Amino acid sequence: MKKIPHKSMLLAAGRGERMRPLTDELPKPLVPVLGKALIDWQLEWLADAGIAEVMVNVSWLAEKLQTHLLWREFPNVQVSFEPERLETGGGIVQALPFFGQTAFFSVNSDVIMQNGAEHPLLRMAKAWDDEQMDGLLLLQPIEKAIGYNGVGDFFIKNGKILHRGAEVAAPYVYTGVQMLHPRLFADAPAGAFSMLELYKGKSARFGALVHDGGWMDVGTLAGIKIAEDILQKP
Repeated sequence: MKKIPHKSMLLAAGRGERMRPLTDELPKPLVPVLGKALIDWQLEWLADAGIAEVMVNVSWLAEKLQTHLLWREFPNVQVSFEPERLETGGGIVQALPFFGQTAFFSVNSDVIMQNGAEHPLLRMAKAWDDEQMDGLLLLQPIEKAIGYNGVGDFFIKNGKILHRGAEVAAPYVYTGVQMLHPRLFADAPAGAFSMLELYKGKSARFGALVHDGGWMDVGTLAGIKIAEDILQKP
């Protein structure tokens, strides 16, 4: 059995524009879902997979988020502070020394994951091909994407991702969960940039894995209400 990486990035520096005015005074990762902060849903999910060390990037209302994270014992949490938000790609680049030269996970803080037959991170570790991949994205069929009202992000072609581009819609939504190798960022731009630039530019080195469990987009107030209704059901 392949060894699962024990480190993960948790992207939590977003301003939370879609949750305003709530996020004017509260960092998005601290917005509660059934009384539990969004970031705690993800940290517990990472811990369930045995992830022992997590780097959390913070920017907007960073002190409030850092204070919240102080109490957590497992996984061990470290913080990467961004005086000016570096977006998804730049945020990971700043934190790269934390991961050394081995593959690691990266997850968004505004989703709630429900496992399928086994933990998705274990499935991803099994699917990882170090010779053929610099990245592996976990995708959700758009018809099973709870709280999501977009048009999809990717097609899957020969086991690789293909961004929607000019197409009207795509059948798969990016879950915010990925496995990455540091070599992916060898020629990455300096400063702030989106991971979407790398997805488009290096798609041949990005594998795709379809999630077999539940996935909830809780990046909006409407999405949180939908998630709470579902999570309260037996």
